[in-house]
Amino acid sequence: MGKFEKDFDVLVAGGGVAGVAAALAAARAGCRTALVEKTILPGGLATGGLIIHYAPLCDGLGNQVTFGLAEELLLASLKYGPGQIPEGWRDASEKWGRKRYSARFCAAAFVLAMDELLTGAGVDVWFDTLVCQPVLRGDRVTGVEVENKSGRGMLTTRCLVDATGDADVAYRAGAPCIEQDNWLSLWVMEASLEAAREAVEAGSGAALNRCVTLGASNTGDGQPEGMRKFRGTDGRDVSEFVLEGRRLLREHYAAKQAELGERGRADLFPITLPSVAQFRTTRRIDGQATLGDGMAGRDFDDSVGLVANWWRPGEVWQIPYGVLLPRKVRGLLAAGRCASCAGEGWEVTRVIQGIAQTGEVAGTAAALAAGNDTTPDALDVSSLRDRLRKSGVRWEYEPREDAAAGPPQP
Repeated sequence: MGKFEKDFDVLVAGGGVAGVAAALAAARAGCRTALVEKTILPGGLATGGLIIHYAPLCDGLGNQVTFGLAEELLLASLKYGPGQIPEGWRDASEKWGRKRYSARFCAAAFVLAMDELLTGAGVDVWFDTLVCQPVLRGDRVTGVEVENKSGRGMLTTRCLVDATGDADVAYRAGAPCIEQDNWLSLWVMEASLEAAREAVEAGSGAALNRCVTLGASNTGDGQPEGMRKFRGTDGRDVSEFVLEGRRLLREHYAAKQAELGERGRADLFPITLPSVAQFRTTRRIDGQATLGDGMAGRDFDDSVGLVANWWRPGEVWQIPYGVLLPRKVRGLLAAGRCASCAGEGWEVTRVIQGIAQTGEVAGTAAALAAGNDTTPDALDVSSLRDRLRKSGVRWEYEPREDAAAGPPQP
């Protein structure tokens, strides 16, 4: 028996953006909700991982497609720090592939805003707490064992949302999962004399919120020669991924500072390193449905949300409810990058606007299941849609007539 035990209606494992959205949705639905996060920062890769770009909520043709908490969190990311939504994002003639309903934000400022939202909603936040092992009754998840400074304890629940990013709870509960490896990449925040001069000239500190990226893109461009790929679910690989990334960073600054001469160390240097490993895709559930290649623009009978492609304007994906439901395990939903998405479907949904959308859907479904004393797989999708509609979530793509012709021709 652990040193403590607490019970909740909804328990969210993982405090990234998906987990924050899930916890907010469940708490606002009136559920006693806990959010368990292994670090002391909400936001996951967006904050601790320094991925400071809020991917677009629009289709690139002037149509907003993602609403609800995804939009609320985008606006929250700008509340206490720099960044702005581009003017004219609704003008398709001006923004094909350029201006989108998106923003670059300050990671620390976003943390402050999420803290405010979570505490304001009455979420019981458990920072510096590691989810160790799921607790099951038959094939149903009923809680998790956790460990923190108080020791080992148990948090029980009527419904659990796995927003760990790696499907840790679902996998350990016995749900079928699929893994993917990663190219080496690193994002860091940088201080420089050049940025300071830009800030003074512009009369704004926004230029100081500067990010540097090294290594490979999501398609592998820029991968260091001879460097292997890494799995985010292997303990040794995680350490090597982090160390190799920081080795690249040392080489980068050694060269850049040498170019600047005697004052190089004072004029250009890293100011903040990521506190979480910056894997793009690791492990996700093999769910009751899978969103994969060729499914952009497809209608689903159980669609519960919309996400626009962040690199290919004009492409919109419906999110079927089944991608949040694991097989062989009940009482659990997967949200964020560990939902059941593959190929381009994974690429589209793993970024911030997609994980916020699946987080809100999962939190809403968890609240509905807990309130009806059932499991998420037994929910009537129409009742879930009724709840989501009240929060502004949409699942049918309705482009503007004046934007239907597509991008301007060169």
